[in-house]
Amino acid sequence: MKRTIANKAALVGAGVGVALFALFGLLPGSFLGGVMGLNIAGLLFGHPVSSAVLPRLIVALGMLLGVMVAGAVFVVAGSAAGWLVGLAVEALRPVKLPKEEKAKV
Repeated sequence: MKRTIANKAALVGAGVGVALFALFGLLPGSFLGGVMGLNIAGLLFGHPVSSAVLPRLIVALGMLLGVMVAGAVFVVAGSAAGWLVGLAVEALRPVKLPKEEKAKV
């Protein structure tokens, strides 16, 4: 399989996306998912939400979903940005001719 600059840059972009997610996305994803879980639990069990097992489980699943969505967004966006940068670098890079074609030219 041919590894192009765009493919390598996409992998680097995905790594940068993971790092940015760890710095800037983990806590907000957890907060937003928790609020979503609280709202769902409040709709199902009434406000204020009690400390029973099922509402706690709904809030925990909401937090997990928020973290997963935030992680997916960061990784996909980083990978796409890296791929686009790789395509731009490939477009600006001079084309190497094989030895046979160099002799004919």
